[in-house]
Amino acid sequence: MGWLDPAPFLRGTAWLDGNRPVRADPDDLGRLPWDIAERAALPIGVRLEFTAAPGTRAVRLRYRAAVPEADDPLAGLRHCFALWSGTRLVGEACAAPAAEATVTLPLPPGGGVFTVHLPEGQAPVPLALQPLGGALSPAPAQPRWLVHGDSITEGWWSTRPAHSWPATAGRLLGLDAVNLGFAGGARGELPLAEHLARLPGEVITLAFGTNCWSTVPATAEWLYATVRAFVGLVRRGHPETPLLLVSPVLRPEAEHTRNALGATLTELRRAMERAGRDLTAEGDGHLLLLPGRPLLDAEDLADGLHPNDRGHARIAAAVVEALSGVLGGARSAGRPLPPGS
Repeated sequence: MGWLDPAPFLRGTAWLDGNRPVRADPDDLGRLPWDIAERAALPIGVRLEFTAAPGTRAVRLRYRAAVPEADDPLAGLRHCFALWSGTRLVGEACAAPAAEATVTLPLPPGGGVFTVHLPEGQAPVPLALQPLGGALSPAPAQPRWLVHGDSITEGWWSTRPAHSWPATAGRLLGLDAVNLGFAGGARGELPLAEHLARLPGEVITLAFGTNCWSTVPATAEWLYATVRAFVGLVRRGHPETPLLLVSPVLRPEAEHTRNALGATLTELRRAMERAGRDLTAEGDGHLLLLPGRPLLDAEDLADGLHPNDRGHARIAAAVVEALSGVLGGARSAGRPLPPGS
């Protein structure tokens, strides 16, 4: 087989801007804060998934990506790609950083279904892929899971993209995780709720609130109303889709410290959880609530805010438990990404 168009192999993709995977509607960036529009250009969570026929020795990927600065001490690791089979890391391969380059990932014998995780921070754009010694076909489609949140959802401080809690939970649940986490963002921006409403998806998770303590300070009353409004807008496109609301995880400095408007993170968390319970009581039978405070201990944090790999794994395990009971219908509804989405 010669070079193949990567589009049928892409997973975790929200929108395509030309051939570039992006995480916010490219036709609606003007309503977003600049920091979210900037983060949306990074293909966080975007993967290539394929079935390799027996005898396929390797997959070769041609891609375009940003080049690290010459004095970057980790420059040699910036263009590394990880190959996974199910929940198992098969291996990693690195290419010499260049604006356009090719990397080859050896495959184990016998064929099977594999996932290639990209070096997200370098904004890679897959251009083509090619099997060596066999054949590739797109992996079977899985139900799409839309995961909105902040830097914790984006995967900060996980040592590899595949170790973030959405990537880990997606593997365990058999879902196509679409990572819509925005570092510094997820402050209840209502245009993002409308973006979510327009995206196809069989499961949705909303995990935000910690940036409402400091980045853009909020009161508990404001967050309560915003959560209700955000969910209401999402429900315009997904009236019966299972929706998991995750309140903020542990943030020691913020738990009992008042922000500029007088709210502690504990108070903000309670307001978010109260909004979820009230929406359920008012008739949203497809909304689930996962309180975030019990999910992590201080030793699960890398920097007092972001989880380390152990913390990401603990969040993933709790999300898996919360969603496992509602996925029967979602699994039967899995479908490919519509053209042009």
